Amino acid sequence: MVTQKKLKNGLTVVKIPQHDTGAVTVMLLVPVGSRHETASNSGISHFLEHLMFKGTEKRPSTLDISKALDGVGAEYNAYTSKDHTAYYIKVAANHLELALDLFSDMLFHSLFDPGEIQRERGVILEEINMYEDNPLMHVETLMEMSVFRKNHPLGRDIAGYKKNIKNMSRKSFMNYKSQHYSSRNMHLVLAGKIDASANRLVQKYFAKQPNGKATSKKYKKFTSYQTKPQFLHMYKATQQTQISIGFEALPYKHKDLAVLSILSTILGGNMSSRLFINIRERKGLCYVIRSSVSSYTDTGVLSIQAGLDKTRLTPAVKAIMEELRKMKEELVTDEELANAKEYIRGQLLLQLENSSSLASWYGKQSVLTGKLISPTVKMKAFDKVTSKDVQRIARSIFTKQRINIASIGPHRSTQQIGKVIQL
Repeated sequence: MVTQKKLKNGLTVVKIPQHDTGAVTVMLLVPVGSRHETASNSGISHFLEHLMFKGTEKRPSTLDISKALDGVGAEYNAYTSKDHTAYYIKVAANHLELALDLFSDMLFHSLFDPGEIQRERGVILEEINMYEDNPLMHVETLMEMSVFRKNHPLGRDIAGYKKNIKNMSRKSFMNYKSQHYSSRNMHLVLAGKIDASANRLVQKYFAKQPNGKATSKKYKKFTSYQTKPQFLHMYKATQQTQISIGFEALPYKHKDLAVLSILSTILGGNMSSRLFINIRERKGLCYVIRSSVSSYTDTGVLSIQAGLDKTRLTPAVKAIMEELRKMKEELVTDEELANAKEYIRGQLLLQLENSSSLASWYGKQSVLTGKLISPTVKMKAFDKVTSKDVQRIARSIFTKQRINIASIGPHRSTQQIGKVIQL
């Protein structure tokens, strides 16, 4: 039975017992990410995430932390998104106490040693360079920059501006952590083989931690502004052109999000989808092509990404536009609808087989909405979706004035493909 409760200091604890595993995942989520930043401190959420692994009062160095975890064969990492930050440790169940001890130590007693901060600047700058040098990764950042505008927090790169990374001070990290990393803001998730001792260990390592300040959780909401197609291109001397076609879509708790997920699955969610079959298999215009959905609290994005033959960019985009028009003009077949639902169901079941995926599933819900929805309840929403629902959402989202095309490749401009945008 999945449970969610608050400790006296405000920390939310979510437990997801699994009886058929010998592992346990501990995940700690905080509702702060790049969209909570300003232009002057853009990148601080991600930088702070890195610094959590750089030494504590009890374990003074990075090596002390990594040796403790590597010594028990743990999997551990962290990530920063636009609306939250998460840390996780996955260990054999008999090492649960080590995971909780480490998290408590890192979150409440990190040293933020000036020397470590200085060294980590170089690491993050190289991480930014790595993504910028990889068109397959970087084109999605450009697409969201186009959809949300680069001066809106949702349109900025999560890693932040290089000039900020070079100049952030230890004091700025301490202040930011104090503002956002309070117990009452944290969501601690335990998934896997847990028993009654888990309650005792959570109390031991987290119940006595100060509740701290309550963050306002304020962020700049996104307001739709687009009235015409937008193109954002980056020149790079590559053999392929990476392209991402994006549309503003639906927020995290929208009633039609299940419909949008099914639409995306039919359009480009797998190797039997319309885009994969018609653009890759039949026309041979690309190697990779896919459709995906990203949702935030107040908005979202549906994107189509493809790696295209640089000499056939225009016919490829024209063919993609044709598939989008079909989604608007014709009902998807009963077979396509049934297959998409079964695909989503199967993927969900496979995804939630292990403790780390379960922790992520429930942890994101807890930190972003405060409520927990089981996979069974989630699937009921998909089961209710009809072909007319899919067409309704396609007609709402796939409009010419809302299209954004971001690209990276050997062209000086991609404005010429505007001639084939007919939605």
